[in-house]
Amino acid sequence: MTKESPMKVLFAGVLCAMFSGVEATNGYSPTGFGTASKGLAGAGVALPLDAMSAATNPAAAVDVGSRVDAGIGLFAPDRGFTAETAGPIAVGDHDSRNDLFWIPHAGWNKALDADRSIGILLGANGGMNTEYDSAVWQAFNNPAGTASSPTGVDFSQLFVGFNYSQRINAAHSIGIMPVIAVQRFKAEGLEPFQAFSVSPTKVTNNGYDYSWGYGVRLGWLGRFGDRLSVGAAAQSRLHMTKFDKYEGLFAEGGDFDVPPTVMLGLAYKATPTVTLVADWQRIFYSDIASLHNPNDSPLGPTTFLGADDGLGFGWNDIDILKLGVQWEYHPKLTLRAGFSHANQLFENGQALFNVLAPATVRTHASLGMTYRVDEDSAFTVAYTRAFREEISGTSPLTGTQQGSVWMDQHELEVSWSWAFD
Repeated sequence: MTKESPMKVLFAGVLCAMFSGVEATNGYSPTGFGTASKGLAGAGVALPLDAMSAATNPAAAVDVGSRVDAGIGLFAPDRGFTAETAGPIAVGDHDSRNDLFWIPHAGWNKALDADRSIGILLGANGGMNTEYDSAVWQAFNNPAGTASSPTGVDFSQLFVGFNYSQRINAAHSIGIMPVIAVQRFKAEGLEPFQAFSVSPTKVTNNGYDYSWGYGVRLGWLGRFGDRLSVGAAAQSRLHMTKFDKYEGLFAEGGDFDVPPTVMLGLAYKATPTVTLVADWQRIFYSDIASLHNPNDSPLGPTTFLGADDGLGFGWNDIDILKLGVQWEYHPKLTLRAGFSHANQLFENGQALFNVLAPATVRTHASLGMTYRVDEDSAFTVAYTRAFREEISGTSPLTGTQQGSVWMDQHELEVSWSWAFD
């Protein structure tokens, strides 16, 4: 047994139990962190809500006090693809199985004094999961018909953040959160692509592989008068170890780092009980070759799977606008609603690989509420609907065959909070 094996066993067990197939929304980034934020469609860069707010903006934690927030979400994606005309992929609708996933989260925040706090957060930061019950690519470059079934991928990610936030004066606070992450991945049914890989034995059906890495998130929160707050946050690229078992699938020899992101938000207290929020987020998928490299390029040694310029998902950077309203309807009851919209993640000609990860959804609507049981405890609920999006097109790798990929989602999340001294 290697020196790192006990840690791998521990984290792998947590990962399997907690994040087997976590949500894929804005690419593979969740709409937001924490149930209260999800009730606002993920907004909250400038609005401290709970211990999980530090995952959005580390500077917000100094305003939430000593508390624990823990919850679980039921995520229900419906995704698949349609082959509309004859070609290498069988004509018809192909629906992915495994439509229900449980996604827990937890945050602990401790006020050191009136101006400083520390915290630990555990949550999901993306994921993709598909499982088609047929050998999808059996006829693709594969006259012998050796593709296996099921066909699909399972990608899960867990992050742990260690937060420190400090008030630098009455109006401004800052925060820093080092992040460590672990990823788990497997692919099945991709045998026909082995002929187009620099490492044919490390493309598919190699079981689960694990990747470990780190990064940092920084945040600032400022208050301008009694009504307006402004927040900004940025997360670095999370530098992950490579997926060695799949170095022939992902570009740059199995590299699959987590892309950097930046966020800017406003919170405006329109009345003593109503707060309006607006966030902008940009995710830099173009920084990650395995995500950004196109799959509609002519095949050759430089574009083979696993090469630096090897075929990828063709994902572009995306901008997301999030709008929300919070209404303190009663001292015991707070109501929330939100809406978000993103630009299209990939173009029509990039559909081939995206049947494995049909992250097409762009528009989310949410409703949420918090009920205060007493001064120290409360329950929060949020429901999010991601509306069906479909991207149609062709791919040079499948000739003139026409098809489309699609997805829609439901998510219900419940959390409990407890304030302590």
